[in-house]
Amino acid sequence: MYDTLVQMFDERVGANPSYVAQLSRDGASKFRPVTYIELQQRIRSLAASLKRIGVKRGDIIAIISDNRAEWLVSDMAILALGAIDTPRGRDAMDYEIEYILKETDAELAFVENYEMAKRIASMCGSLPLLKRLVIIDERKIGSVEELEASGLEVLFYNKLLEEGLSLIKDEGVLREIEGEIAKGKADDTATIIFTSGTTGRPKGVMISHEAILFQLDGMIQYFPAIKPQMIWLAVLPVWHAFERMINYLILRYDNTIAYSKPIGKIMLVDMATVKPHFMCSVPRIWETVKAGVYQSLKNKKPIERKMFNFFLSVGKCYSRASALVQKRMPDYEKRNRALDFLRGIIPYILLKPLNALGRKVAFSQVLSKLGPNFVLGISGGGTISKDVESFFDAMGLTIMDGYGLTETSPMIAAQDFTHRVRGCLELLKGTEIKIVGESGELLPPGKKGVLYFKGPQIMKGYYKNPELTASVIDKDGYINTGDLAVMTVSGLFSIRGREKDTIVLSGGENIEPVPIEKALSESEYIESAVVVGQDKKYLAALIVIDVKNVETYLKDMNFTYMNRDSLSDSEAVNALISREIQTYVSSKRGFKLFEQVNRFCILTKSFEVGKELSLKQEIKRKDVLEMYKKEIDALFA
Repeated sequence: MYDTLVQMFDERVGANPSYVAQLSRDGASKFRPVTYIELQQRIRSLAASLKRIGVKRGDIIAIISDNRAEWLVSDMAILALGAIDTPRGRDAMDYEIEYILKETDAELAFVENYEMAKRIASMCGSLPLLKRLVIIDERKIGSVEELEASGLEVLFYNKLLEEGLSLIKDEGVLREIEGEIAKGKADDTATIIFTSGTTGRPKGVMISHEAILFQLDGMIQYFPAIKPQMIWLAVLPVWHAFERMINYLILRYDNTIAYSKPIGKIMLVDMATVKPHFMCSVPRIWETVKAGVYQSLKNKKPIERKMFNFFLSVGKCYSRASALVQKRMPDYEKRNRALDFLRGIIPYILLKPLNALGRKVAFSQVLSKLGPNFVLGISGGGTISKDVESFFDAMGLTIMDGYGLTETSPMIAAQDFTHRVRGCLELLKGTEIKIVGESGELLPPGKKGVLYFKGPQIMKGYYKNPELTASVIDKDGYINTGDLAVMTVSGLFSIRGREKDTIVLSGGENIEPVPIEKALSESEYIESAVVVGQDKKYLAALIVIDVKNVETYLKDMNFTYMNRDSLSDSEAVNALISREIQTYVSSKRGFKLFEQVNRFCILTKSFEVGKELSLKQEIKRKDVLEMYKKEIDALFA
């Protein structure tokens, strides 16, 4: 049995050394395979080189890089020596990288390329302990002397790998590396992930090997159909806890990682090439795929558009009927399952052949872009909207929602692939939750409250911050997730927004803005939205329009406009957005009167990471309220 991630990987190598572990581009268009035994050799080689330059157990080493084959080798080599890594992506702000390197006293940092090396070299005045940089990608290398002038020793990943390969030919050196791997304990800290949170300084979340391994062994409850050598397309930032865990999950079950990017054209080409079975993503990407389908429909003949929309409606009705018949409807209060069956069985039988026809004649082109092997899309980093979920359901494509926090390493719950209940999550076995009311009382099913979680995957704590750790984990070991949730009678639960995001109107009504914002973003003409109204009589919203789609609409309707900047003042555009708001946030869609948006302000410039958005592409509400204070004040004038 194993106690650490590297020990787990070594066990899988022993069982299936010739299986393919990684598929990555060789600089051209072709994907090159790396087997499990080859990956193990690279890990040991890099570990030998790192040990030679002084890396030891307990050291904290930064990895500032996006998801790529070398990332996993670097990560596992660091862990093999009992050291700890602290990761971040290339899109991180300079002040965040500087803070992390300084807070962890990092002496060594892996960086993706020369450009990142230059950024870090410019910070050296405030990072006296940083001594070495390892550059992974050697293309477009500039002046190494310029980097060394800042006092850094510059090393290259490929050179270290080559040197390490020679080192481990010495059986004594190889035994030393294997000895370090054997010393690893389950409670050892594997990584410190600094959250990019929407407010305040980044918090260093300490995660143990045990916390991650618990999830890997338990995740089979959601993936009973997983088989060796299934392929996962990796598109998310690996420094996020979600993608990081998925990387290890792939190795745990003898699967293959194929590296791609979350860019439509690249992702779809890679899907056609590697023919993946799974892909993990965030809700925004699935929303973009849905919007892209509708955009492509505009170039189709009217009869093709009508056929698509007809079969989509059929698919949605069939999907709901299936849920009724198969006992997959959420039970926030006790349901009459026999009545559900009777309500669903007739449309289920009648629509089944029509639904099958629709998948063949109307949806086959969309589904073919995902490849012939595609089984499942997994969405994390936020709850996928009902509209997006039902859209893909109607086409016969399963998007499984997952839920967790960086502080829970991250997996708390997911939907069961074989018995997916709409909008609900199944808790990972061996863990516990409770829903707590305003006075600290435990709430019954159907009542919304704050979600508390307890399980082996909870973090060891915040790095150098025991007081903050104590403020979020209670004496019984439950962590306050900060999310609002509702329990079902059958023991599932659904997420209903963030506790700290709650808007309280002057009339005392408590409103969660996130569900409203998600509903607004379902419109093809709305890219994103921020709902505001704290202490006001009504809700208003900042609406970032999808400029391309709005321009297409104006062209189709023969409306004229001066330029893109003038779109916000266009009567036609304001009328369009007003109709969309009334359509997507209405009583017919379950929104109460006080949850509906009374006024709005149109923005033509997309929100940017580092400004309105965090690195996880979450809205930084506090910053948005400050940046758009003038526009928000006008909405309530």
